[in-house]
Amino acid sequence: MLVTKYNPYNEVKKSFDLFNSLMQNLDVTREEGAIASFVPRVNTREGEDAYHVEIDLPGIKKEDIEITTEDNILTISGERKMKDEVKEEDYYKVESAYGKFSRSFTLPEKVDVENIHAESRDGVLEVVIPKLKEEEKKPKKIEIK
Repeated sequence: MLVTKYNPYNEVKKSFDLFNSLMQNLDVTREEGAIASFVPRVNTREGEDAYHVEIDLPGIKKEDIEITTEDNILTISGERKMKDEVKEEDYYKVESAYGKFSRSFTLPEKVDVENIHAESRDGVLEVVIPKLKEEEKKPKKIEIK
């Protein structure tokens, strides 16, 4: 008879492995007709005067991108469209993802929403969110009456 040491965490690990394998095969953001879901990569950073959001959008025209703010939420959405002009060629492998995307970010409290601006260069969209300038607090002398 073979004796094995019981490890109670093995059952938990098996459950997580099963869950992960199921989630890998489930694509909840896929749209009908899309080759694969498209979730662009994002980098965010804080500068001295502004916050910066850089989002990788290669091959997407700026006309296909929309940037909105509502209730202190910045939303960047758009669509990466598949080229229609390829008619007589067969693809053997398609690694590019196509379809609609939407990324949302909660804005910090002290930002100048009215002066947010964006620029697209070399397939990277940069959204600049200026910080509100804090007024210098000077000491105020209060007169006694």
